[in-house]
Amino acid sequence: MSTPTAAPAPLTRPDGSPVRALVVDDEPSLGELIQMALRYEGWQVETATDGASALGKARTFQPDVVVLDIMMPGLDGLEVLRRLRAGGDEVAVLFLTAKDAVNDRVIGLTAGGDDYVTKPFSLEEVVARLRALLRRTGRAVTGYTDPVLRVGDLMLDEESYEVSRGGTPIDLTAKEFELLRYLMRNPRRVVSKLQILDRVWSYDFEGRSSIVEIYISYLRKKIEGDGMPPMIHTVRGVGYLIKPAS
Repeated sequence: MSTPTAAPAPLTRPDGSPVRALVVDDEPSLGELIQMALRYEGWQVETATDGASALGKARTFQPDVVVLDIMMPGLDGLEVLRRLRAGGDEVAVLFLTAKDAVNDRVIGLTAGGDDYVTKPFSLEEVVARLRALLRRTGRAVTGYTDPVLRVGDLMLDEESYEVSRGGTPIDLTAKEFELLRYLMRNPRRVVSKLQILDRVWSYDFEGRSSIVEIYISYLRKKIEGDGMPPMIHTVRGVGYLIKPAS
């Protein structure tokens, strides 16, 4: 099996509870993509599409980190941050901006932001920046979770990258491993082709959704071969799910 990049250790609050993130962007689809990526990390995530609702959710949700779009109608990201800081909220803030001029970046950081990412970006970059920001500010620590995922007699070890079914080792490519890991992190839950593309191939993947069907077929041949009962199921018109063989 090809060796994938090692999965980062999970982060939690110092008390062991899930990290809380607030994602603010006036493009709902982009906010939902970031939300999905952060929930995949095990975080609790709320979203807002304008500055006023962002301030309200910041008060009630009390996030550890805010992903904040600068360019929004009404209250823009800089004004949202100014009001948060004026109210004594020292939450960590990662700015999202379509602007790439040095002056715009300096304005965002001197306004009290902690980091920034320029659009377009990859979800992996956003997650990595947020993880670094949370560790740097002490709002999150590396927690321990069992690296072994199990669904029925199928086992996947996120640290050693070993996969087996019924004790028989299964050899997977890096992309097959990531796809299976995503399915096994969501057992008995239907995930759509778009969700799989967003998480496994990143949201800016410009290929066809048929790539998902191809890799699902690859996985089925490897984990359901030799007459083994099926585990990956197609929900027509919706997506795929994995569950223990009946």
